[in-house]
Amino acid sequence: MGERAVLELSETFVKINDDDHGTKLMKMRRSFDLNINESSKIKPLCKARSLSSHFVVNFDDQTSFTNNPRSNEETGLLSIYESSLSPSQHFEEVNYKVRLNSKVEKHILQGVSGSVFPGEILALMGPSGGGKTTLLNLLSGRVKCNGGIITYNDQLYTKSLKGRIGFVLQDDTVFPHLTVKETLTYSALLRLPNSLSKQQKNERAMNVLSQLGLERCQNTMVGGKFVRGVSGGEKKRVCIGNEILLNPSLLFLDEPTSGLDSTTALRIIQMLQDIAQGGKTVVTTIHQPSSRLFSKFDKLILLSNGCSLYFGKASEAMVYFSSIGCWPLIAMNPAEFLIDLASGNVKEKSIPSELQGKFLSGGGPFETKDTGPSPSEVHKYLLGAYESRASTMESIKVEMLDHKLKRQKMSDVGECGASWSAQLCILFRRGIKERRHEYLSSLRVIQVISTAVIAGLIWWNPDASSVNNNMNMVEDQAGLLFFICVYWGFFPVFTAIFTFPLERAMLAKERSVDMYKLSAYFIARNTSDLPLDLFLPLIFLVIVYFMVGLNPTFSAFSLTLLSIFLTIIAAQGVGLSIGAAFMDVKKATTVASVTVMTFMLSGGFFINKVPPFMHWIRYVSLNYHTYKLLLRIQYSCNGHGSVICNSPFVKAQGRDHAGIEVGAMLVMIIGYRLLTYILLRRMKLISTQS
Repeated sequence: MGERAVLELSETFVKINDDDHGTKLMKMRRSFDLNINESSKIKPLCKARSLSSHFVVNFDDQTSFTNNPRSNEETGLLSIYESSLSPSQHFEEVNYKVRLNSKVEKHILQGVSGSVFPGEILALMGPSGGGKTTLLNLLSGRVKCNGGIITYNDQLYTKSLKGRIGFVLQDDTVFPHLTVKETLTYSALLRLPNSLSKQQKNERAMNVLSQLGLERCQNTMVGGKFVRGVSGGEKKRVCIGNEILLNPSLLFLDEPTSGLDSTTALRIIQMLQDIAQGGKTVVTTIHQPSSRLFSKFDKLILLSNGCSLYFGKASEAMVYFSSIGCWPLIAMNPAEFLIDLASGNVKEKSIPSELQGKFLSGGGPFETKDTGPSPSEVHKYLLGAYESRASTMESIKVEMLDHKLKRQKMSDVGECGASWSAQLCILFRRGIKERRHEYLSSLRVIQVISTAVIAGLIWWNPDASSVNNNMNMVEDQAGLLFFICVYWGFFPVFTAIFTFPLERAMLAKERSVDMYKLSAYFIARNTSDLPLDLFLPLIFLVIVYFMVGLNPTFSAFSLTLLSIFLTIIAAQGVGLSIGAAFMDVKKATTVASVTVMTFMLSGGFFINKVPPFMHWIRYVSLNYHTYKLLLRIQYSCNGHGSVICNSPFVKAQGRDHAGIEVGAMLVMIIGYRLLTYILLRRMKLISTQS
C-alpha cells in the first residue's frame, strides 16, 4: 500500500536588535515531502554495492537578509540560529568492516538504509554487538564507512559541518570538580563564535541550563567516581547541554538512558522530543527502552548482526512483524519483543508457519527454546522478509515544496570559537578551578607537612653556627639535602604521570569538536599547574630549613627554594612525557619507578666514582644537578669557616659553576615538554572501533 508522509515545520522567527537599522526578521520555513512508491524497486539491503565512502550535505534552508551590514554581535547570533536549519539525513546501503588480521575481515554493518528528518527522533535498536554505535558514528561523520552513501540533502560534506553536529557519548565525560554552571559556561566561552561578547556567551549557557531544568543544581559539582556530585540523570543532561550550546542541526546520542531508572530515562527522552520538535534532527541508540520510552520515537531501525531487520515508523513496527507472522503470545513491551526477535529468541512468541514447518510437523507455536529454530534461522527469515518488503519500495526522495532560495554557505557566518589567546586564558582558569581540589586536598597538605616535621626532627639542629666546625654534621646535612632532592623529584613525577591517561577521554572529546588548539591546552595545562605545584614546597622548606640549621641567610634560602622549584618543574616534565608516551597508568607507573630509581642512584650521594660506561647517566639525572646546586648554595665558603671548605667530603663532591647545573635543568624542563607535546600530537583522539 502506497504511503505519503508530509512533514511541515512551523515558521520560526528570529528577532535581532540593531540600533542603526531597526529590527530585522529572519524567516525560515522548511517543508519535506516523502514519497514512497510500491511499484519501484531497490536492491536487497544486506547486499550493498561497493561504493567509495563519502558524505554529502545540503543546507537549502531559506533565509532572507537585508543588504545592511551586520555587526559582530549580530553575526555571532546568526551563526548560532542558522545552525538550527536542520538538514534531512538519508543513508543507503551503508557498509563497515574491520580487518582483524591480514587475511580476516569482520563485517560490522551490511547494507543498512534509512532516513530521518527535522522534527523526528530516529532510534537505533538491537541486541549488544548489533552495530548500533558503529552506525551512529558513521552517521555523525566520526568514522568513515567502507561502502554506501550518507547524504544530508545532496551536498558535499565539509569540515564546517562538524560545528552543526552534536554528539553525546555513552560515558559521561566531564570534569568532576567543576560545578554544573561552570561546566556549561566554560564550554560556551570556548565553543561559541568569537564575535559574541562574554556576556552573551554566559547568557547562552544560562539559557541552556534553564532549558534542561538544571537551575536547582547549578552550583553543585558534577562529580565522578570518587567525587560526590549531581545525580546520573542530571549529569547526562549536563553532557547534552554541552552539545546543544551551539544549537546543532543534528544531535546524536549513544545510549543516553543507560544506567538510569525508568522515570529519569523518560525525562531524558521527553527532553530529546522537545529538542526535535524545535526543528532538530535527533538520532539515538537505545538498548532496551520501556514501553513509554518506545512510544516517544518517530522512527526505528532494528539491527541484528550488522543488518537491518526493520526501518520505518516506530508505531508501525509491531504491525509489520505481525504481518510476517511474528507476534507475542503474552503481554509484552514492544521493545522487548523486537530485541528478542533480533536476538533469535522466539520463546513465548508466535512464528510463521513456514518456520514452524521446518521444525514441527504439528505447526503450533513454540513453547520452549529447545524445540524452536536456531537464532541464525530466525535471523535469516527476518532478514529475507525485510528484503522482500524493501524490494517493493522506492528510494526515499526529499523534495522542497516551496521555491529554493540562494544557498547560504556555512563558512560565511562566524564558525570560529574563541581566539588562541582567549582559549589559553579560559583553559588556564578552568585548570586552576578543576585541579585545586586535588593539589590542595587536606590529605596532600597533611602528607607534606608531616614529612617536613619528621625530617626536621630527625635532622634537628636549630643552631646553624655549630655546623661550621663540625664536619660530621656537614655530612649529615648533605644527607638531608639529598633527601629533599629525591622527595621533590619523586613526588611531582608520580603526580604528573596520571595527567594525560586520565584526561585522555576529555581531551579526545573536546578536540574532536575543535573546541581549542592543542597548543593552547598544553600551555594552559602546564602553566595552571605551576601555582599549585609550588605552594606545598614553600611550606615544606619553611618548616625544614630552620629546624635543621641550614645556611640562615636570605639569599641561601631563596636560592634553595628556587632550586627546588626547578626540580619540581623538570620532574613534572618527566612525568608528563611518560604519561603521554604510554597513556596507560600501570605501564607509566612502572616506567616512572625505574626512571626515578635510576635518577636517585646516580644522584651523587651514594657513589661518586661511576664506571666510565655509565658516567653519562648522571647528566640526565634530576637529582644529580639539584644536589650539586644545593651543596654549592649551602657550602659556598662565603659565609662558613675554612673547616667546611677544606673538609674531604665537600672537596669530594666538587662545586662546579652553578650555571652548568641551572642550564642542564632548563634544558630538561623544555626538552621533556617538547617531547610531551610531540607525543600528544601523535595521539589518536577518536577510536574507530565500535
